[in-house]
Amino acid sequence: MSDKRDYYEVLGVEKGVSEQDLKRAYRKMAMKYHPDRNAEDKEAEEKFKEVNEAYEVLSDPEKRNLYDQFGHAGVNQNAGGAGGFGGGFEGFGGFEDIFGDLFGGGFSSGRRSNGPRRGQDIRVDITLSFEEAAFGVKKDIEFLRTEECHTCHGEGAEPGTNTSTCPDCNGQGQVRYAQRSLFGETIQVRECDRCKGKGKIYDTPCHTCKGHGKIRKKKKISVDIPAGVDNGSVLTLRGEGQLGTKGGPRGDVKVVMRVRDHKLFVRDGNHVMYELHITFAQAALGAEVVVPTLEGKVKYKIAPGTQSGTMFRLKGKGIPVLNGYGKGDQYVKVIVDVPTKMNDEQKSKLVEYATSMGEDTDFSSKPKGFFNKVKDALS
Repeated sequence: MSDKRDYYEVLGVEKGVSEQDLKRAYRKMAMKYHPDRNAEDKEAEEKFKEVNEAYEVLSDPEKRNLYDQFGHAGVNQNAGGAGGFGGGFEGFGGFEDIFGDLFGGGFSSGRRSNGPRRGQDIRVDITLSFEEAAFGVKKDIEFLRTEECHTCHGEGAEPGTNTSTCPDCNGQGQVRYAQRSLFGETIQVRECDRCKGKGKIYDTPCHTCKGHGKIRKKKKISVDIPAGVDNGSVLTLRGEGQLGTKGGPRGDVKVVMRVRDHKLFVRDGNHVMYELHITFAQAALGAEVVVPTLEGKVKYKIAPGTQSGTMFRLKGKGIPVLNGYGKGDQYVKVIVDVPTKMNDEQKSKLVEYATSMGEDTDFSSKPKGFFNKVKDALS
């Protein structure tokens, strides 16, 4: 989080900038760093992603309000809401009008841009143990994603064969047509059906990709899962998703966490809950007991006269705060176990104890029922 630049600084605007000026600044920066204008420039590619991320947040009134109040923590791109981390840049979507201005073409409502489009996101589910989620772990994930075809290098045509400009769209990849209505004439724009937006046609499709220019390949990535993730948390791997089109950036990979239950502990936020079973003698007389924690066993002194249901706290023995500082605590609930099997000698001694405490030791007599109690009361 600390290495992220301020979103207003990224776009070169002041806090409180108007929506129009924000969009104007985004257009300028997106044009400056767009991959089509900076081929093979990795630094420009990263800045292009940074600009898109900043605009995605600041152009949304709700996200912008959270960012103004809490900074990057309020719109955490690695740790989003609902107990997880995620969110992040989901694609151009609402940016189509901006890219239309940048790269040409008019757009009607609901129509797709023929300009650069971001690739789709990929979801990968992984299962973690309770301890792995608590303390973090490195995991290898595998998934299929699109890559540029190594045979035709993304062209879609068999190498050495002829290609020609699409006659339907004149190489534009999109066609326009006028439509009349009660409100006058409107210009509609849609992707060319003949060339599928490529702007060119070819005699022989590539034998490897069947003319698509892309192939699916298995990708393996080593991922650092941070300490403190929970069930349903989402880790966003930026730029590792599906290949974009027309020079657009790759999508993201969303790693969704599934955390297995623990046989001893129950998680409550960053705290850990544990039930400690002790004997009647330990509860009455006090004892030193051993309590398991996520970091190992610790000793704890049970005070004499401890009642069943008593709760005590082991400070700092819980789960680290995700992307933050400090740890939760472990809360231990004492359960006093009542013996279910005793021999005659043990029963005799327990009766002696009860007698010494002034208790009624006629345990064989059954409690009176409700109607018998009413009868006694009226007699």
